[in-house]
Amino acid sequence: MSPEGWLPQPTLLLTGLTLLLSLAPPRLGMEVMAPPIINALNGSSVKLSCTFNSCYKVENKQFSLNWTYQECSNCSEELFLQFRTKIMNKQLDRFGNRVEFTGNPAKYDVSFTLKNVQLEDEGTYNCYVLNPPDRHRGHGKISLKVLTKEPPKHDSTVAVIVGASVGGFLAVVILVLMVVKCVRRKKQQRLNTDDQKTEEEGKTDGEGNPDEGTK
Repeated sequence: MSPEGWLPQPTLLLTGLTLLLSLAPPRLGMEVMAPPIINALNGSSVKLSCTFNSCYKVENKQFSLNWTYQECSNCSEELFLQFRTKIMNKQLDRFGNRVEFTGNPAKYDVSFTLKNVQLEDEGTYNCYVLNPPDRHRGHGKISLKVLTKEPPKHDSTVAVIVGASVGGFLAVVILVLMVVKCVRRKKQQRLNTDDQKTEEEGKTDGEGNPDEGTK
């Protein structure tokens, strides 16, 4: 088993189902997908995956990304990686130069890799994404668990087959939902724009030349 990180098959299925449910309602904000828990072997490198979906193309001048770290649930968040027209690492003493951005915003991927994982790296990693004209910022959260030894191997052939089947079905459903959602969102924005124009035209008509009414 690769020491890069483990995500049990039942958790993977639950993640897919959670994603499916989150996509169903026509919300205004984008969705950010990240595994809730990632296990990493002490001393290894691990990829903390965070992807998002948006109805709009990513434009570097408008797109923004923040990765923050929380040592505990009540601890303050520490910014360690940021994207503002380009990627910028905020070198925290805790990570040094062990953080490497391995995503591609143009492909809706904002993942990063943490090298030489240490026990003190355990905690919560928050992924914040904003891609205008989407109006609301998306948020993903990952709990990183650092293991001192590799977990025992087990035969997961059946789980993989089931996971692949369910995953394929979820992918199709999610794609359909995304298309419907994007159509609804863009239609709603057009309606809002038209309403605003109508309101502005009405104000203009009401502010016409006052002499016209006295002739």
